[in-house]
Amino acid sequence: MPLTVAIQMDPIARIDISGDSTFALALEAQKRGHKLWYYLPKALAQREGTITARAQLLTVRNERGNHYTLGPLQTLNLAEMDVVLLRQDPPFDMAYITTTHMLERLPQRVFVANDPYWVRNSPEKVFVTEFPDLMPETLITSDPETIRAFRAEHGEIVVKPLYGNGGSGVFRIRPEDENLNTILEFFASFVREPMVVQRYVPQVRQGDKRIILVDGEPVGAINRVPAKGEARSNMHVGGRPEKTLLTPREHEICSRIGPELKRRGLIFAGIDVIGDFMTEINVTSPTGIWEIRSFDGTDIAALIWDAIERRLRERA
Repeated sequence: MPLTVAIQMDPIARIDISGDSTFALALEAQKRGHKLWYYLPKALAQREGTITARAQLLTVRNERGNHYTLGPLQTLNLAEMDVVLLRQDPPFDMAYITTTHMLERLPQRVFVANDPYWVRNSPEKVFVTEFPDLMPETLITSDPETIRAFRAEHGEIVVKPLYGNGGSGVFRIRPEDENLNTILEFFASFVREPMVVQRYVPQVRQGDKRIILVDGEPVGAINRVPAKGEARSNMHVGGRPEKTLLTPREHEICSRIGPELKRRGLIFAGIDVIGDFMTEINVTSPTGIWEIRSFDGTDIAALIWDAIERRLRERA
């Protein structure tokens, strides 16, 4: 049955349709006959318990430079939607968290993906620490002495912001590197939150694998290989995507975290794996749909909508 779908996302005019997973989800929803509405996070409003958004009817096309048409702005009561897609990109800051509080107040019959309560309570670099045996040795702190002791114990380390994204602010620190104190001072000056410090995993030179899970099941992966002279594998800083298959260890990781993702209503999640270790669980606005489709033809957008429609049938 056709559904009414509201998509909370970043400005659609600015997206790169060749790599944007939200656009892929919109195309698939439209293909299924669902009615689409589009709005920005700042358009949300709450009054006397009613959650609204200044939204526009949306039509999408897979045509570069002509990929969308919007209707006139209207005040939309989100309680009248069947589905709300929570898809704006991080940073995971108080503005982001506030949208999860507002969406959480929608009636239960409105299916929000990913579940806003669990998006808020599963920060990507914190959620992963619930599985300590699956990840490299990790420290979360603001205390410089504790960080220096961690480096003395492990030698080469990676330092990154707790709520960063896209590889921003990630530093590889070697045992002899004299910049650690400068980096810690920089973080202390501009960031109030603790830092994440991890033992460096040298297998990152062979790639940082992004594995997509839909309703707790692994459905595809790509390997992202860092460019020469670059510690980060993110594709927007020169990482090279490669076709890949899951190893037995990666199947083990997915089998461990999958049931918890499903329980939390995290329909679309992406985990990052380096060597034998998981480093992050991405639940705010995961990506990778187009890249995986280009390598092996797997239609993850269709699988996500299958999962959402199945959940709606179960509720009914």
